[in-house]
Amino acid sequence: MAFEIQPRQSLIVYTYSLKQTRQLKRYGTVMYVSKKMRYVVLYVDQADVASLTDQLNHLRFVKRVVASQRPAINETFNGVAEEMAAATKDDDE
Repeated sequence: MAFEIQPRQSLIVYTYSLKQTRQLKRYGTVMYVSKKMRYVVLYVDQADVASLTDQLNHLRFVKRVVASQRPAINETFNGVAEEMAAATKDDDE
């Protein structure tokens, strides 16, 4: 039995009130709750992001749902400094 890592993605759920944040636990793992800005960071399976976004948007206490862009970002930084230096050198000329 091998352990497989499930691809996960975070959803930022902006709410009108934080009273209903416990209801969000049935959709995924609640990682952070901001009391000041009234949002919840919710981790869900990456395959379920589209369907859960629609479900969460239909809840009365949810303003909007924003999916994290982290899976789309390239996380390898080899040679980035040289590319940035070359780009600024070209802009100066």
